[in-house]
Amino acid sequence: MTLSAAERERYSRHLLLPEIGAAGQERLKAARVLVVGAGGLGSPASLYLAAAGVGTLGIVDHDRVDLSNLQRQLLFDTTSVGAGKAVSAQARLQALNNEINVVAHAVELRAANALELLGGYDCIVDGSDRLDTRYLVNDACVLLGRPLVSAAIHRFEGQAMTYLPGQGPCYRCLFPESAAGVAPNCAEAGVLGVLPGMMGALQATEAIKLLLNIGAPLVGRLMTYDALAMEWHEFRFRRREDCAVCGVAPTITTLADSAASCAADVPARWPRVNAGELRQLLGAAGSGPQAAPTIVDVREVHEFQAGHLDGSVNIPLGDLSRRVGELPTQAPVVFVCRSGRRSQTACELSARAGVQRVADLEGGLLAWAATVDSSIKVA
Repeated sequence: MTLSAAERERYSRHLLLPEIGAAGQERLKAARVLVVGAGGLGSPASLYLAAAGVGTLGIVDHDRVDLSNLQRQLLFDTTSVGAGKAVSAQARLQALNNEINVVAHAVELRAANALELLGGYDCIVDGSDRLDTRYLVNDACVLLGRPLVSAAIHRFEGQAMTYLPGQGPCYRCLFPESAAGVAPNCAEAGVLGVLPGMMGALQATEAIKLLLNIGAPLVGRLMTYDALAMEWHEFRFRRREDCAVCGVAPTITTLADSAASCAADVPARWPRVNAGELRQLLGAAGSGPQAAPTIVDVREVHEFQAGHLDGSVNIPLGDLSRRVGELPTQAPVVFVCRSGRRSQTACELSARAGVQRVADLEGGLLAWAATVDSSIKVA
């Protein structure tokens, strides 16, 4: 695909770069990129990809614009509230660059349609805010042999990685099990408005590099960003031979398998105490030599403030990794949350950090309220 005179003027700053030049810009013009999710991450990623001249840009999103989106989702403005995100994004991106083709996919991405949707594109940029969708997109990319740039955000922190078929590990190699429902999303935990801008721009950068085959992509590297500390960190990881989707003997060979893996309950991997047993532990500790367990509530601050166990300490799950030093390393620690899922993740994180005696409250505070103290308010 040759460049028109108008395109040469539009992309003149690219043409000056030896790594891109006219040949590279023509490759971008011929490329097809799908952005999954037109939200906080998808907004900056798609804006930069459109501006860069990606010839066909697809947007998948079945949601509608909400007023609360405008704090971070820069594809939209106040007049967009109530409109479909995919169609609104299409109009905004087409207005930014009338030289490209923007395709709106106003559908919910599911196992039944993911292969068909993703299969029509050269590169996938995942900006979804749901863990089950993230796993579905990863698994579809592995099965299709498509490159994937994935990112996630939480409060003040972001992370990003890239998957290249046959050249490095996938998302499941890093996070083997879906933890859907364990960590709260933006609507529950909040997010700094500018954070997705940083991570979405990084995703666009990675996608452009992949399309042009330049630079070193984030393959086998998880890049994390802490906005409060203004720090970037990199964690290297390898392909797992036992990976369920890209390993030597994969158990996920269809997207039906992928959906089933995310729908299944995550089995308990750490000791659990039920509400009655925890009540006995707390009572016995107050009348004898047995050490009282430290009760750590890993819910968000607003959940903790609504109601909590007396004497418990609040360390939200998203903060646990940097605050694990506050926990006793040998005395017993019992993690609690709303329903008993985030607390299992807390057990794993703290055990890896050297906390030796960990357990969690089975069924969470909902079980405590149902069997021990109905007066406690569980948000």
